[in-house]
Amino acid sequence: MSSSRRLLRPLLYTSAAALTGGGVLYYVYRPLNIPGTDPASVPPPRYTDDGRFSPPRFPLVKTRDEQIADLKKSSGIQSAVNTVRGATKSVLGSLTGSKETPPPEQLEKHEDAEPYDLLVIGGGATGAGIALDAATRGLKVAMVEREDFASGTSSKSTKLVHGGVRYLEKAVWELDYNQYKLVKEALRERKYFLDTAPHLSNWLPIMIPVQKWWQAPYFWAGTKFYDFLAGSEGIESSYFLTKSRALDAFPMLKKENLFGALVYYDGAHNDSRMNVSIAMTAALYGATVVNHLEVTGLEKDANGKLVGAKVKDRVQEKNGQTPQEFSIRAKGIINATGPFTDAVRKMDEPQVPDIVAPSSGVHVILPGYYSPSKMGLIDPKTSDGRVIFFLPWQGNTIAGTTDAATAISQNPIAGEEEINWILSEIQGYLSPDLNVRRGDVLAAWSGIRPLVKDPHSKNTESLVRNHLITVSDSGLLTCAGGKWTTYRQMAEEAVDEAIKRYSLRPGPLLQAPRVSGSEMIDDAAPLDGGCQTHQVRLVGAHGFSNTLFINLIQHFGLESIVAKHLTESYGDRAWTVAALSAPTEQRYPVRGLKISALYPFIDGEIRYSVRHEYAQTAVDVLARRTRLAFLNAQAALEALPTVIDLMSEELKWDKKREEKEWKDTVQFLASMGLAKSKLNVTRKDVENGKAGEYDEHERKLYSRHDRPADTMESDSKFSSGEKPIVSRDSPVNK
Repeated sequence: MSSSRRLLRPLLYTSAAALTGGGVLYYVYRPLNIPGTDPASVPPPRYTDDGRFSPPRFPLVKTRDEQIADLKKSSGIQSAVNTVRGATKSVLGSLTGSKETPPPEQLEKHEDAEPYDLLVIGGGATGAGIALDAATRGLKVAMVEREDFASGTSSKSTKLVHGGVRYLEKAVWELDYNQYKLVKEALRERKYFLDTAPHLSNWLPIMIPVQKWWQAPYFWAGTKFYDFLAGSEGIESSYFLTKSRALDAFPMLKKENLFGALVYYDGAHNDSRMNVSIAMTAALYGATVVNHLEVTGLEKDANGKLVGAKVKDRVQEKNGQTPQEFSIRAKGIINATGPFTDAVRKMDEPQVPDIVAPSSGVHVILPGYYSPSKMGLIDPKTSDGRVIFFLPWQGNTIAGTTDAATAISQNPIAGEEEINWILSEIQGYLSPDLNVRRGDVLAAWSGIRPLVKDPHSKNTESLVRNHLITVSDSGLLTCAGGKWTTYRQMAEEAVDEAIKRYSLRPGPLLQAPRVSGSEMIDDAAPLDGGCQTHQVRLVGAHGFSNTLFINLIQHFGLESIVAKHLTESYGDRAWTVAALSAPTEQRYPVRGLKISALYPFIDGEIRYSVRHEYAQTAVDVLARRTRLAFLNAQAALEALPTVIDLMSEELKWDKKREEKEWKDTVQFLASMGLAKSKLNVTRKDVENGKAGEYDEHERKLYSRHDRPADTMESDSKFSSGEKPIVSRDSPVNK
């Protein structure tokens, strides 16, 4: 009996070890459903047997004028000159309706005015997310934005959708449960992000260089813990690379003192296009969303409770008109204005203490050859202890960020000291063969991160780790702080609080639009009155797949790089963008006139932005619909005449408005890193090619004017006619 036990015990131990090891191996190498690799929920259209082709028909959002008219109805004012929408409007149709605001005598009062359930001030990620959440719960919601959707912090992020490995490290070493909770929440939201907008987001492997052998187990444990926390919301597992494999994956790395590298996975996205898509999805679900509409004051009843806000249309100002103020009535008002949170709070209570501690984050854009196209890098310990990311983005390389206290402004300018610090840190981990030059910086910008202090905390100087929701005595609900990745969770909590505070009644959305443009998918099915934004797919997601670009090439004759760009920026709405693109009158590509020879942005995007995404200024297009201003400030300047001409054709601008657009856009490009020597360039200069002229610093960057030769004249130390292969003292050089 005892001998059998002695034999059985090792067998049991061996079996248990084998099962455990097998389970671990299965968990690590299990088949995973990678977002974006699934076939489209709505397959692309095909040619019929008789050669006919039916392009997708997508639902249209109301025009901006119609949205403003809806806002006026809430206060009992409606224009007698109503905008009429054509019943036969197709996806290829253009905007219709009056562009002029009728004079006061043409405005009539309506007694049956119904206030909005919620008025959201701010059109960034949080504000747009709140509008979408409330609309899909069956609430009547309006969202207004002083500038453009994503005009502030939401377009100036690091472009990551991440849980935050640095937050996890702090959580462990400082035993900080709040940091741990923040990481866990962000990892869950990361998966929702990638599921609801697969065309605008993607998984990105990020490398952590290991310079000492003892760092390998430390980083390995950290990345594995990160994988573990992600659980089913994770994707590929982190892994170790030897020195040779690390250099093969990231050839630009410095070889000296490199032991190897750890690679983990996080998400990346196109931030401003994501923001615009959230706003447009909210509009399709019935929200009233208007950009360039400024809140000038808050309105209260006799009891001191908020009942609405006064607004004015800034587009009228840009057109040289006097904007008429009007009121928007709402049962509840939500302040989601990011860095400008305190300005709105002071409209409510002038003496209220500030809660925002603004922090500046500078990023620079470098040419794409600085990094692999499919892998990023993080330096967890810079010279001053900060973290810096080095990531591929839109064909270029983004590097950043800094973190320093700053003053609040609409378009802060990146300082030379911060830019040079980033370049210096980059040089530290790249091969010494690579010369990181200031002249290689194509764009640079500063974004303001709105860190917040809890006004109800005993220590009013301590910053809240994630986000803050607070309600004033008059009923102003403020949602501030947080980060891009958790915008959906912030919106959910804000709407939950609003429903409770304002006694709102959410319910099923019975008249939901067919956002997919197809009867195959019932977008109203999950909308039962509760928060369902974790499964509400954004505009463009339903018909997207990784092979959609091939269908566009075959039907429209687009250039391959352009077709890929369109599907990754607009999803299935790329069909509409391509259809709005002009023919090239060339053999190939057939359609799509580039607005910049260096990038895949085309004319159809400008028309689409105006007709379907409320773009009202050239900056709206260059910075937030396309990303040209963020990718290359000089290229954006050179594309500006084309953009203004196309927008003027769509929006019927006069010469004064065109001139204003030129001045305003050049001023904005200064905040994107445009050289100071180009700030006084005129449109005629650009059209005559003078904007491409370079100063002495730029001249030295390249051998610009040498003729083809084995040795460039500018590189040779010999005078013209001398032979560099022999000594200067040789008789042949006498």
